[in-house]
Amino acid sequence: MSKALMIAPVVIFTALTGLFAGGMFVDNGDELPSAMIGKPAPALEIDEIEGLPVLTQDVLTDGELKLVNFWASWCAPCRTEHPNLTELAEDLPLYGINYQDFDPNARAFLSELGDPFTAHGADRQGFHALDWGVYGVPETFLVAGDGTILLRMAGPVTQRGIEARLQPAIEAHLAE
Repeated sequence: MSKALMIAPVVIFTALTGLFAGGMFVDNGDELPSAMIGKPAPALEIDEIEGLPVLTQDVLTDGELKLVNFWASWCAPCRTEHPNLTELAEDLPLYGINYQDFDPNARAFLSELGDPFTAHGADRQGFHALDWGVYGVPETFLVAGDGTILLRMAGPVTQRGIEARLQPAIEAHLAE
């Protein structure tokens, strides 16, 4: 066997290792980009959750800056982000879309942790989330008063994410 064939696997492995390691240091490498930024939010074609205030299409274009959060009772990161959402809801309207969940479980989750949402909707089959470009829960969108999506935050909303991404986006929008 020639030396070139013997050394080829080592060279290929080293090159791939360098490529993968370099990819870990790309800015915002942990979040996939959203094609929805700067576009109108998709129509709200969601169901209501019995016993909770209903999220309607009119909310998206009511003139107020708002957050729309996709969440589920079975989602551990949703439980983790809940205190941060509760804090954000003190200053900004927050609307919840329960994703691929059962209504009794959603109500129990909100009963246990508190309900920071102004109104709710249910995306029981997960088809509506696809329209928004949701990859998985939780995902939160900052939506302008005219219904334009300004920011997408994939994963749980953390204090670091609020300070580094959400607050600057809110301030930039309000400065316009």
